[in-house]
Amino acid sequence: MVKKGNIPELKLFSLNSNPTLSQRIADAVGMPLCGATVKHFSDGEIQVNIDHSVRGDDCFVIQSVADPVNENFMELMIMIDALRRASARTINVVLPYYGYSRADRKTRSREPITAKLVSNLIEMDGATRIVAVDLHADQIQGFFDIPVDHLQAIPLIATYFLKQNLGSGDDIVVVAPDHSTTKRARALGEYFGSPIAIVDKRDETDDTVDPMDIIGDVKDKTAIIVDDMIDTGTRMAASAYSLQAAGAKRIYAGITHAVFSAGAVDKLEAAPFEQIVFTDTIQLPEDKIRDRFVQLSVGPLIAQAIRMIYQNQSVDELYESREAEEMFMVNDLTKDTAKEQKDY
Repeated sequence: MVKKGNIPELKLFSLNSNPTLSQRIADAVGMPLCGATVKHFSDGEIQVNIDHSVRGDDCFVIQSVADPVNENFMELMIMIDALRRASARTINVVLPYYGYSRADRKTRSREPITAKLVSNLIEMDGATRIVAVDLHADQIQGFFDIPVDHLQAIPLIATYFLKQNLGSGDDIVVVAPDHSTTKRARALGEYFGSPIAIVDKRDETDDTVDPMDIIGDVKDKTAIIVDDMIDTGTRMAASAYSLQAAGAKRIYAGITHAVFSAGAVDKLEAAPFEQIVFTDTIQLPEDKIRDRFVQLSVGPLIAQAIRMIYQNQSVDELYESREAEEMFMVNDLTKDTAKEQKDY
């Protein structure tokens, strides 16, 4: 790339956590990923070498802090340090998934607020901006003293379900799997003009099925459970069973981050879901792919944010449903490699 006068170049870098999403972002931006070599030594140490000059450039580093969480986080920290020492003009950290985000407050004595610690480390390392997708808690934005662009996946998830013609607003109910997810359920419900329901199951270790766990009317309705992530799958599966017992006609799930740890896939496969819809913020290994899983790509959304940030434009319009319609993409998760990715 050739510099034109004093205009800084836009350069995209991908680390190892989610190279597939990084490539989708680069394709949507319309430029290649810049080369960077990430080497892991036998003792676990990490070395990063940047293959291009970044002096005076606006650099975007794409890395989900997902499994292996600590390894991917250290890759990110070392990359930020390398860019800072190479005189990058800005270092914009793109975090499709923000690890440690659930530890956002003290709930008992002598407990750390790890989400704040992570923000401190990233900021002290030299990052100048954060681009994140569906943080577990909105207040994490305030943990940073640098700009944070908090992108939302709800418009993408809503667009997908609207295209499935699941029925009118009265036929659908959007379900929060706990009280803390009510705001997210209400946001999705607005797209359908639908009411919400809440799963009021206090003890997650209790595997009994009780229709009385459901607050709201779900009988003979299509239920869409919405959450920011599925980790072990216990709460999501229990919610589906309770909805089934309460008379829900069909049950779907719409989430952003597919963590899928600790046997989650088996629990979800056994539960009475028609489909489980999630995004590609976390790379899903092939052994966790199932027929009822549908993956949406946040690549075009993040790419549009990167373009707007580079051009000093407002990203407000990315939160509107009409923008989601233009950027909507479904990824084919089947193991049949002959099938092509579908663009809607």
